[in-house]
Amino acid sequence: MKKMILLFGILMLAACNSGQPQYIQNTSYGGALGTSYNLIYLSDDQLDFQVQIDSVFAVVNQSLSTYITGSDISKINRGDTTLVVDAMFKEVFELSKKIHGTTKGYFDPTVGVLVNAWGFGPEKQIEMDSARVDSLLRFVGFDKVSLTTNRKVKKEHSTIYFDFNAIAKGYAIDCLARMMDANGIEDYLLEVGGEVVAKGENRIKQKRWLVGVDDPQAEEGRSLKQMLYLKDRALASSGNYRKFRVDPVTGRKYVHTVDPKTGYTKNANTLAATVLANDCATADAYATAFMAMDLDDVMVFLSKQRELDAYIIYLDEEAGTQEFMTKGFRELIAEQ
Repeated sequence: MKKMILLFGILMLAACNSGQPQYIQNTSYGGALGTSYNLIYLSDDQLDFQVQIDSVFAVVNQSLSTYITGSDISKINRGDTTLVVDAMFKEVFELSKKIHGTTKGYFDPTVGVLVNAWGFGPEKQIEMDSARVDSLLRFVGFDKVSLTTNRKVKKEHSTIYFDFNAIAKGYAIDCLARMMDANGIEDYLLEVGGEVVAKGENRIKQKRWLVGVDDPQAEEGRSLKQMLYLKDRALASSGNYRKFRVDPVTGRKYVHTVDPKTGYTKNANTLAATVLANDCATADAYATAFMAMDLDDVMVFLSKQRELDAYIIYLDEEAGTQEFMTKGFRELIAEQ
């Protein structure tokens, strides 16, 4: 009788366990878009999406990479007025136009001519002074470009240079997320160069996805400033703590954030901006814009937003490190 009861208990346990989905963690990692990527996607079977992943990166590069001479954006930057842009370029262009408007011009992908001139783009760096900055500012302004009904780019000046690098990486992650959705994946964590899209949960551990925010003042390596839970949302960060150059002659530091209003690189008191949004392209673009905007303006802007949350690390007047975060961001912080 005891043996029968024990056997029955084992069978019941097996039956209960068989009713629970068994998840497998699939991973893909490598290099793309000038950075690294790490993708985790859960399923009930072993999967390999590497071909599709490589295809997404290839198509994004062909459309939007200024570092590929034969890409669509490179041809447009060289003055091709006959090229019919693809759906990706159109989508990024239209989103850029929208965010350019909401940020009153602080997000501006036509700043590329200045990014190159200051030494942060694929084109040749030049010697900059106030006269040269004023001269190049004539070719900056997203209100000076448009898309025709037949998807051709119109520019007021042929010299206008598009640089979508401040939104393209986030957009590429969104494309990867769409690919996962199309394949029926309900739980994934996709990271490309520190930008993240999370959907569902880590059902293997029965926990929410946990992501980190870099400490912009870490002197060596990388350390995390915050850890937060992420579900069905995207995260992107921007900062001047890693992307900068020092003039070998003068020793002056130039950061990669270029203010599209002044034409100069922005050495502001904002060290880093992390943004949460419904898609990563939007988060990516606003994180860049917040680095160019004055901190007070960023805080006012966020107070009027419902779809965005943000975390800003900045220096006060005494050079002390301070933090600002929206209520929605604070609610996602994991206890450490």
